[in-house]
Amino acid sequence: METEGKPKDFKTKISQFFWHGGSAYDAWFSCASNQVAQVLLTLPYSFSQLGMLSGILFQLFYGLLGSWTAYLISVLYVEYRTRKEREKADFRNHVIQWFEVLDGLLGKHWRNVGLAFNCTFLLFGSVIQLIACASNIYYINDNLDKRTWTYIFGACCATTVFIPSFHNYRIWSFLGLVMTTYTAWYLTIASLLHGQVEGVKHSGPAKLVLYFTGATNILYTFGGHAVTVEIMHAMWKPQKFKAIYLLATLYVLTLTLPSASAVYWAFGDMLLNHSNAFALLPRSPFRDMAVVLMLIHQACTLLLHNIHPFIFSSFRPLIHIYFITFGFACTPLYFVWEKAIGMHECKSMCKRAAARLPVVIPIWFLAIIFPFFGPINSAVGSLLVSFTVYIIPSLAYIFTFRSAAARENAVEQPPKFVGRWAGTYTINVFVVGWVLVVGFGFGGWASVTNFVHQIDTFGLFTKCYQCPPPSLPPPLLLNSTAAPPPLHPPHHHLHSP
Repeated sequence: METEGKPKDFKTKISQFFWHGGSAYDAWFSCASNQVAQVLLTLPYSFSQLGMLSGILFQLFYGLLGSWTAYLISVLYVEYRTRKEREKADFRNHVIQWFEVLDGLLGKHWRNVGLAFNCTFLLFGSVIQLIACASNIYYINDNLDKRTWTYIFGACCATTVFIPSFHNYRIWSFLGLVMTTYTAWYLTIASLLHGQVEGVKHSGPAKLVLYFTGATNILYTFGGHAVTVEIMHAMWKPQKFKAIYLLATLYVLTLTLPSASAVYWAFGDMLLNHSNAFALLPRSPFRDMAVVLMLIHQACTLLLHNIHPFIFSSFRPLIHIYFITFGFACTPLYFVWEKAIGMHECKSMCKRAAARLPVVIPIWFLAIIFPFFGPINSAVGSLLVSFTVYIIPSLAYIFTFRSAAARENAVEQPPKFVGRWAGTYTINVFVVGWVLVVGFGFGGWASVTNFVHQIDTFGLFTKCYQCPPPSLPPPLLLNSTAAPPPLHPPHHHLHSP
């Protein structure tokens, strides 16, 4: 956009092709790769809690609800930006975020509530990505425990401070989706070829606590659009975003439904004690490749000097490892922090990177305290995603267009197939009621109960969550044919002749 009308050399064209994305395709890749991510590995665990039928139905239902609220967020973003641009606002050096949309449309109280939920969700979303990295690499190299891997990956994740914005995820979003597609179909095919384990049981749903815990994990799966506004802002034409999240969800369902169903069919109730699907599949080159690709989806080598002109001038020789899905969750937090300390419009990427570092430290620490891969997804889904992604956007839409004048002058009119304004309001009220009662109410009770159970069972700062116990060496026998000596000397009885 900035170089329009100027001659472009080969290097500029290559840089724009790989890094500077803003098309509808870039947004689709960002939504799809960010939505599936590590949750792909916990969905079989959710199926073991829900049962096959409920697992499939909840995926379809929450996929539809998530797409609907993403549509609402996109409408509110376009409404806010149009109003501000009519007032001659300039966003060339400013990234619009969800709390600013709420502030501009509904006032500071909505802003504060949205900011609190959104930042907390993104904080724990980053924690989950860090836990997932450590859990996945453990199944390739178990010489180090999961906590040690968390230390290592936490240091690597700190390099995301050098990623300027969502413009710069083009090639990595594409590669991330390719990698998770391979992993999903590996889980499906490997489970079918493995077959059902001997004596497999499919007892789910067995307990209400487990049932609603699994349901909230799926709520979290299709509620990953806390970064929707940032992705839209990175688009050249944000108005095209309306159907993108729905199309991304439809593609994600082609990955999650076969993989979760196949793994649950093969291993059944064993998944209740293995929240990471990799733990049950036998080691093979294909499994190791899937683990590696999931890590590459979160850890890709990036030449920073081609990302942005600010970095090109300062970091030409450096190569950094950064984490895609961690970056997706953490980049909006960087923006919020920059705005809070007055560094958001700073032209020096070195200063901005240094200012962002305090954001990474609490994420790193929380991942070490609560390494409960799987249960933490459900807790975040019920307590944070329910409000951030479903309830607040639905209510914000209702209150933004509550007056007849606001509905008449709205930039985006509701579609006919949902019944215009009356139909839209009815759907929004249903979403708020369902998520508040089932997602936050029952789901919150179940997920918190399960989370506390994990703490009681494994403890905080656990060294290796759900790792197999170390195998004991066989007893050393001097004579393999002789029986081992008794633990106690035998009692000698005197017998009369």
